[in-house]
Amino acid sequence: MPLLRFDVIEGRNEQELRRLLDASHEAMVEAFDVPHSDRYQIVNQHSPNEMIIEDTGLGFNRTKDVVIISIVSKTRTKEKKERLYSLIAERLKNECDIAPENVMINLTENNDADWSFGLGEAQFLTGKL
Repeated sequence: MPLLRFDVIEGRNEQELRRLLDASHEAMVEAFDVPHSDRYQIVNQHSPNEMIIEDTGLGFNRTKDVVIISIVSKTRTKEKKERLYSLIAERLKNECDIAPENVMINLTENNDADWSFGLGEAQFLTGKL
């Protein structure tokens, strides 16, 4: 049940945002083998002065199209994570015209006790999921 948060510079229209979310979700489904209905995505739009995203010395040329994707997920293998990063970058390039150097991804792992989908219950622990 990955949760994805997208931080972007304001200015994308509803269709552009939807393509961004759809492309990222399809990559997540393929890379992490999650059900298609496991979709939890949040978009935060910022004015340009609210995002300073440099290149950590890698020589990237970031633009206003930069997308920061923060993911919270149960533990995944190194191979699945690398596949996810690759698929997201590829799909955002092909479907949203976002250059791969404008895609930054951060993944934080957690476990079953860290999720409640509602009703004040930890559904992974109670066996409902």
